[in-house]
Amino acid sequence: MKKLLIGAMALLLSTSLVACGSKTETATPTGANGEVVTLKVGATPVPHEEVLKFIAPTLEKDGVKLEIIPFNDYVQPNIQLNDGQLHANYFQHIPYLESFSAEHKLDLTQIAKVHIEPIGAYSQKHKKKEDLPDGATVAIPNNPADAGRVLALLAKQELIKLKDGVGVKGTVKDITENKKNLVFKEMEAAMMPRVLGDVDLALINTNYALEAKLVPTKDALFIEDKESPYVNVLAVRTKDKDNAALQKLAKALNSPEVKKYIEEQYKGSVVPAF
Repeated sequence: MKKLLIGAMALLLSTSLVACGSKTETATPTGANGEVVTLKVGATPVPHEEVLKFIAPTLEKDGVKLEIIPFNDYVQPNIQLNDGQLHANYFQHIPYLESFSAEHKLDLTQIAKVHIEPIGAYSQKHKKKEDLPDGATVAIPNNPADAGRVLALLAKQELIKLKDGVGVKGTVKDITENKKNLVFKEMEAAMMPRVLGDVDLALINTNYALEAKLVPTKDALFIEDKESPYVNVLAVRTKDKDNAALQKLAKALNSPEVKKYIEEQYKGSVVPAF
């Protein structure tokens, strides 16, 4: 009986080790030998998921099937990509990718620059920036990459002044002049449209504005111009940057067809970056 028990335990341990080994296997398929491969790609709904759905039929003809995983936050797509639960993600701009990767020690990179989403300022209480009262509440994103971005936009609109040289890396602590005594509320970017009725002004990323049925070129009190450096990209694990299937996806996202689709579908609210 003792020998049988020891044997059973050894078999169980062996099976567990095999199972663990298979669970951590995260190799990205290549599509070699003409096989159709499936890529799991994380994306926020608008416009990223829509763009991916647009190119999916063409990609499948080229041997790459997309399994699009929707997200409504800016954290899990990178965590799951790094952990191998995704093969790529498409939701973020370069400064966010770089700062998030550095903060969380992730080995991620980008292989395609796709579009720019000009961030805009929205209000349900005021028609123009000059109407903002003294002590107005302003909602801004709480991630450092976007916080500095919107503060730079507010400074460009002469609503505040920032320390010389901080550029898009500024924080509320870098504000040197605030004549309207604006009160800043930092929160998750995805929450912005939901609090629009509770604040005087909200700086909202275009993808969330579009999801909330806002028209950036019409509804924003002011908005970034097309020279914004915040290009949204296709991100992958650095070790996968030359993967054949992922390179096909990158090429499709930078195709003339996608450029035309973005221009016609979003009419200036989303701008091609290639």
